[in-house]
Amino acid sequence: MRRRYLILAICCMSLFIVGLDTTIVNIALPSLRTDLDASVAGLQWTIDAYTLVLASLLVLSGSTADRIGRRRVFQTGLALFTIGSLLCSVAPGLGWLIAFRAMQAIGGSMLNPVAMSIITNVFTEPRERARAIGVWGAVVGISLALGPVAGGALVDSLGWRSIFWVNVPVGVAAFLLAAKFVPESRAPKPRRIDPIGQVLVFLVLTAFTYGIIEGPGAGWTSYEIVGCFGLGVLALVTLLIYEPRRQEPLIDLRFFHSVPFSGATLIAVSAFASLAGFLFLNSIYLQDVRGLSPLHAGLWTLPMAAMTVVFSPLSGRLVGSVGTRLPLTLAGAGFIAGILPLTRLSATTPFWLLTVSYVLFGFGFAMVNSPITNTAVSGMPREQAGVAAAIASTSRQVGGALGVAVLGAAVSTATSADFAARSRIGWWIIVGLGAVVLILGLVTTGKWARGTTERVAAHIESPAAATMAR
Repeated sequence: MRRRYLILAICCMSLFIVGLDTTIVNIALPSLRTDLDASVAGLQWTIDAYTLVLASLLVLSGSTADRIGRRRVFQTGLALFTIGSLLCSVAPGLGWLIAFRAMQAIGGSMLNPVAMSIITNVFTEPRERARAIGVWGAVVGISLALGPVAGGALVDSLGWRSIFWVNVPVGVAAFLLAAKFVPESRAPKPRRIDPIGQVLVFLVLTAFTYGIIEGPGAGWTSYEIVGCFGLGVLALVTLLIYEPRRQEPLIDLRFFHSVPFSGATLIAVSAFASLAGFLFLNSIYLQDVRGLSPLHAGLWTLPMAAMTVVFSPLSGRLVGSVGTRLPLTLAGAGFIAGILPLTRLSATTPFWLLTVSYVLFGFGFAMVNSPITNTAVSGMPREQAGVAAAIASTSRQVGGALGVAVLGAAVSTATSADFAARSRIGWWIIVGLGAVVLILGLVTTGKWARGTTERVAAHIESPAAATMAR
């Protein structure tokens, strides 16, 4: 028992630094803009180079770990992530920083889905597994919420390069502990590598994100941007046609016949687009419009972090005891209530109103993580849990990339003088995303929806039997 929870703690260490790095950079954006002479699009790429590569490789990393060994891939990911962090801290220019962020993401892609596979195979009893996944979801929320606070303190005292140093000791410790305590494991029947599917997924994500980020500068009707969106659509259509024809596809589209799984995927995209967009807009607003230092800007988001730290474990317990509907409903309501006041944001909005918004938004985000992960893996065959968890993790990162791309595009030409007013459309978008979380949380958690998961699981486990049953 004690060894199992030690393994859970080691896996959560990797999750913590990956989650922290997703949000810690946001608070450093104004400093990066000044020090590296970066445009808004450059700042967006600093965030999205990480999330795009991470999203593109998560499923491949999960299936590779099933084939050659989960601990081996896990340790390789820790080494790459730690080295990438060191290189980010010494990047001589914006282009180098974006490249090293991509390297970080390659390592990070080997951590989350692989760690989830390790946890799923260590915790075999359903109730214990639900609790372990609850802890996992709580760590996701805590790491993401603490990023701005930790980043603010580091940027203010040591400069923006220091935000990458925190990963090094944690990464080294996790690497050594994994070598000693995490057992090696492989899937009984590992899935084949799908290089064509991998390329198509990367093209879809990169083409759409590039078009959204660069659209305001290049012109939405320019050949460059229209061509990007056209390439994205073509790659997506090809992916949807190609993947079902493979015996072992990169993304098993049969998962999406499960209503709860599809709902969890869309909820993950919506929730993490909300978080990424919130952090992007809020960091610039607090520092460029309100004139706060990085430390004070980070401290102003402390109420959000505190709510996430306090209520994320509660979300995990709720999932284990009453299911996913209640925490998802609370999450959607928290997003909407927290962001509505910001739709009238101005340069003189009272700080008490900002605090109320941060508290409600933090509560909503605290509620959403555990249900996403639990829904993704629950009811699926255990040998498919790593793939299902990887798709859920991919959805989170896709949401983060889209949130920064879309909301950044909305304020790409804004100045400090009109940023607050120009950002209101972004806040309304986040309100809409909160409504998506709320509605899907109600629709996809009923008895009929759960029945679709049972049918999908039976079909995946025994496709021949399912075909005969038809």
